[in-house]
Amino acid sequence: MKKIITFKIGIFVLLGITGKSIFAQQDAMYTHYMYNTLAVNPAYAGTRDALTVTALNRSQWVGFDGAPNTQTLTIHTPFKRKNIGLGLSLINDKIGPIRTTSFYGDFAYIIKINDKSKLSLGLKGGASLFQANLSSLDLNSQNDVTFQNNTLSKLLPNFGFGMYYYRKQFYAGISSPKLLQNNLKIKSSSMVMKPEQKHYFFIIGSVFKLAKKLDFKPTALVKVTESAPIEVDFTGTFVLNKKLLLGATYRTGDALAALLGFQINNQFMIGYSYDWSYGLKTSKYNGGSHEIMFRYDFSFKDKEKVSSPRYF
Repeated sequence: MKKIITFKIGIFVLLGITGKSIFAQQDAMYTHYMYNTLAVNPAYAGTRDALTVTALNRSQWVGFDGAPNTQTLTIHTPFKRKNIGLGLSLINDKIGPIRTTSFYGDFAYIIKINDKSKLSLGLKGGASLFQANLSSLDLNSQNDVTFQNNTLSKLLPNFGFGMYYYRKQFYAGISSPKLLQNNLKIKSSSMVMKPEQKHYFFIIGSVFKLAKKLDFKPTALVKVTESAPIEVDFTGTFVLNKKLLLGATYRTGDALAALLGFQINNQFMIGYSYDWSYGLKTSKYNGGSHEIMFRYDFSFKDKEKVSSPRYF
């Protein structure tokens, strides 16, 4: 059974064969998208008024051989009187025989609209190292020349843009982190892979005070790409005493998730989520998806901000 599953997920990665072209899967997904914003929107850089480091690990479809596994590390900070944001994004994504390691720099210019709201415009630039070990797949036909002795490796440069509007209790952003659609020719065959597709992301969120020590944070993320159906994440999180976070996510056509978070102190936060893939035939073969997130804010200059963690 494991060999069959390994084979199927390897082929799943390469699915979308139309004529002589192969399209890659949708970009990595995150249940903690509301805390991992810089990974998809460069305009988020510098908007927390602190040097912020966020690390995330996602183990998807646990127990399913070759399932997606993703790690991200983002660092960003305001610069030059806080009207400029600078950031770095590192992403390692593996699914089946394919591994993509990305390194991107982020630049944002922050415009003060009024005393309560700001608009940030961002650019993202960098490259991804795409590697595919096709010969590692367990094939029904071992004589298929397309998959024999093929270890693909190519550095794929790319760039993207983003806009992010925010105020104390509301934010909205739109972005496309990869505007180029790079092609990759498979040796010993006529097939062409397209490992990077344009993705468009729209994110929105707010916070409402329900009681003295109880807030409610609704958020949503819309993902659009040519090679996959439109996907929307709806998340609702209750925040108790600005410390304990309890939430749930509905991902259209894919999964339900439970989120748990804890604001350990005014600068350090940890979060965990568990996804159940209700919409996939593969759900009976896996133990769900686990995600853990850490965020730390360094060097607050304004002491008043230390007494109350940022909502977003």
